Amino acid sequence: MAIAAVLLSSACARSAPSEQSAAPAQVHASVDPPTPTDSAGPPEFNASRAMEYVKEIVTFGPRPLGSKNHEKVENYILSHLKGVEVEHDNFDINTSEGHFPVHNILAKFPGTRDGIIVIASHYDTNWPLRNTSFAGANDGASSSALLLEIANQLRGKKIEGYSVWLLWDDAEESMKLPWDDPQSLYGVRHLAQKWQDDGTAKKIKAFLLEDMVGDADLNIDRVLEGTPWVEDLIYQAAVNVGYQSHFFARQMSVVDDFKPFLERGVPSADLIDLNYGYNNVFHHTTQDTVDKLSPKSLGIVGTVTLETVRLLNQR
Repeated sequence: MAIAAVLLSSACARSAPSEQSAAPAQVHASVDPPTPTDSAGPPEFNASRAMEYVKEIVTFGPRPLGSKNHEKVENYILSHLKGVEVEHDNFDINTSEGHFPVHNILAKFPGTRDGIIVIASHYDTNWPLRNTSFAGANDGASSSALLLEIANQLRGKKIEGYSVWLLWDDAEESMKLPWDDPQSLYGVRHLAQKWQDDGTAKKIKAFLLEDMVGDADLNIDRVLEGTPWVEDLIYQAAVNVGYQSHFFARQMSVVDDFKPFLERGVPSADLIDLNYGYNNVFHHTTQDTVDKLSPKSLGIVGTVTLETVRLLNQR
């Protein structure tokens, strides 16, 4: 069923206004997503374990660029990737706030087909809020934890399909508030350019971004900038596993980690609930805490993501 979504144009610093008079996006407007060819049940995803990861990440406290806590979370992520092929993409940036190291973390799970599905999350927290208790439970920790649990589901298995790369990208948050686009998304900008230069970008079948996916009141937005057929496929995945009521009741324009890949022609989508609390009141505040989250929400997004991967392999 096509959903007429409500356009929210001022939800947060990362959202950008779109023309209000534009016709609502149709959930199945661009293509008819494939119907599953087998009767397999929903993909496995351990939501309780993912929630424990969230709590453990938040325990480190604020993790802005260059901080000890940032290094601790980086090491925490790596400690959960033992036995997995891990690639480090390290470089330095100069910003209005100083010089910082940036560390992208990439876990690679080889598949049997020629092509790559990238699933991404940022793991840093907001620099302007570095001297507060802001620990980004939903904004950064929830999606980073979700990727760790996806890694658990992929580890040690033969992947019949495209390779899956899990990306924990760094330096996503803007160095300024309100959001200053030129001083944000450093990690993905660097990696997107690197992959364009070495030919990797052409091999990416889809870039799936996870962001703010733990809200107990979960409503994943349809992002207007997303590649239409990928957005459609995500909705079909939600239908397949019975979670469609948590997807695409709203649509909005968003600037997020997938932007540099979209600009280079990589099919991309953003799984994000950018209405965190009434009128997004908890986003980028010290109220972004674990008590606002739910393991059920992590389970919904994790399961839909894995089902989306399955559908991508049927195309």
